[in-house]
Formats: sequence, C-alpha cells, structure tokens
Amino acid sequence: MNSTKPVRRSISSRIKIDRSKCIGCLGCMAACTVSHEGHSPRNRVVSSTDNVNSPIFCNHCDLPECTYTCMSGALAIDKDTGHVQYNSEHCGSCYMCVMGCPYGVLRPDKLDSKVAKCNMCAHLDEDTTRCVSRCPMGAIVLEKGE
Repeated sequence: MNSTKPVRRSISSRIKIDRSKCIGCLGCMAACTVSHEGHSPRNRVVSSTDNVNSPIFCNHCDLPECTYTCMSGALAIDKDTGHVQYNSEHCGSCYMCVMGCPYGVLRPDKLDSKVAKCNMCAHLDEDTTRCVSRCPMGAIVLEKGE
C-alpha cells in the first residue's frame, strides 16, 4: 500500500463563510449570475430543516476530485493562484466533474450545457469576488493566502 502524503499546495485566497450571519437573501447567487452574464451561479444557498442557511462555494480543494475525474483536461490547478480553473473550450460536457465533486458544487450551466464552476471572479479586475462584495451581512469573506 502506498503511504505517501499528498503535497499541500499554496492557495492565494479562499472564500470563507460564517453561517451564523447568513440570512438566506441569495444576494451572493444573484451577484454571481450577473458577474457571469446570466449564466448559472457558481454558488448556492441551502437551508436545513431547522432553517439554518448554508452558502456553498467551490473549496478549490487540496486534492480536487473534479480535476481527477475530468477526462478532457478542462479543469486544472492554476500554478500562480492554486485555484482550480475551468476552460469551457476543452469541456466535453460529460459531467464527470459534477459527479466527482464531493460537495455538490459543480453543476451543468443552464445556458450552454457546460459546467458552472467558480473562477474566483478571475475574469474581473477587482480585489475580491462579487459574492463577497455583495453580501449585505458580511457572511462571506475572502481569506488571503495560506
């Protein structure tokens, strides 16, 4: 049996959530949809049976199952940021990454049948993500570096 430990990579920033502050307004989802020009949001908010709201975002995992299950190479770790990035031009829409994500974050995009995957708003020239900047309760924050 191979007992080698995986190498932990450096990640420039992660989205952190304080569930006690979330009021379930879905502002983060709306901001994400607007940021991605009407495509499906890359996040979601679920409510438990006891009405606790839980925003769910891509964890940009240390060992991302989505990258291991992607047969086309559309998902890869960005060497500069450590984030898992998605290239829709390489995507074959097989949804193996959707099935492989242990957190249920990835899902088919409703507009183009590709994959809705958080890119940490890399397409914007801003210091933070739209979901973080639009959360009225401060439940979502961007934590820099590791």
